[in-house]
Amino acid sequence: MLLMNPNLNLLQPYPFQRLRDLFKGITPNPAFTPINLSIGEPKHATPELIKNALVSNLSGLANYPTTVGSIELRTAISHWISRRYNIPALNAETAILPVNGSREALFALAQAIIDKTQPNPVVISPNPFYQIYEGAAFLAGATPYFLNTLPHQDPNQNHVMDFSSVPVDILKRTQLVYVCSPGNPSGKVMSLSQWKTIFELSDLYDFVIAADECYSEIYFDEANPPLGALQAAHLLGRSYKNLIVFSSLSKRSNVPGMRSGFVAGDEKIIEAFTLYRTYHGCAMNPTVQAASVAAWDDEAHVIENRTLYAQKFNDVTPLLTNVLDVAIPDAAFYLWAKIKNDAISDTEFAIRLYRDLNITILPGSFLAREAHGLNPGKNFIRMALVASYDECIEAANRIREHF
Repeated sequence: MLLMNPNLNLLQPYPFQRLRDLFKGITPNPAFTPINLSIGEPKHATPELIKNALVSNLSGLANYPTTVGSIELRTAISHWISRRYNIPALNAETAILPVNGSREALFALAQAIIDKTQPNPVVISPNPFYQIYEGAAFLAGATPYFLNTLPHQDPNQNHVMDFSSVPVDILKRTQLVYVCSPGNPSGKVMSLSQWKTIFELSDLYDFVIAADECYSEIYFDEANPPLGALQAAHLLGRSYKNLIVFSSLSKRSNVPGMRSGFVAGDEKIIEAFTLYRTYHGCAMNPTVQAASVAAWDDEAHVIENRTLYAQKFNDVTPLLTNVLDVAIPDAAFYLWAKIKNDAISDTEFAIRLYRDLNITILPGSFLAREAHGLNPGKNFIRMALVASYDECIEAANRIREHF
């Protein structure tokens, strides 16, 4: 009998596998060209400056990369963080570590953080959530605790993490908290007061905060970029103790295949995480590092990218209001919308769009877990406005006319 890590049996099918299973045996309407709005894969053109930097540094393929990456890359990241969040530059030597995209680092951090010698460790994450958080918790030997992010009466407080409902016994066993701001799928941004609450709980219960900020550069008001976790700590006069931030070029610079991001924050955690990653063997390709320097040093292409998303959100959202309870989010490239017809479930809605209109979206319930008596993604859908402008408009018109 093959012996495997039993925690692998705790992993649930990924949302896109569930979507494939949902559509099994269904033939989409051939009268319509297919439009895929289910996966958050950027489709805007990769900037030429990044392509040129890759080609100009192909000699890096002949070298083994180091775990810590080049000082040029870490310095570029430090300078970008300082410019973007208006905070003092982080120490490029000790507070920043390049990673192969935020996804692998979000998973790996839990493996390095969770202390299984302590009884019943807990990892808290929002619900709905990015599925990596749950898998990371299970395979690190911890129990996920899902904090439902539900609409409140205050429209500015929709879909945020409310820790007031978490039992003290859970908080005492919590070792890691995942926070996603701007949120996937809601697009909501954490406020300074909400960060203050989480920081104070971290002080009290000594858990690590993993701040997933991979959508931080897709927003719709150039004068008001989303608040970041490091920025919030600085504004509150705090150190970065127990705080690790994750960011990525994938969405910001339209290079998801380049797998380039970073972690930054608490220097003691960065030091330990670097040791873990040295054995893990996940150093960034030197050619990719050079191209990443070019990307972090340039903002013009990022502003252009935001302009393209803003046009889509401004024009698509009004077309859907007769079918969906929907509004332009704070940030990110998802429309997280409630189905107005309560008689249609989110899975049935997805099937109808696929079967009748050849449009693929993701049911909201696939992005959440049943927790505390409900699935907070139920009767919501997530639409990733990553396709071309014309495709997004076409999809919205099909939905409006069909329903």
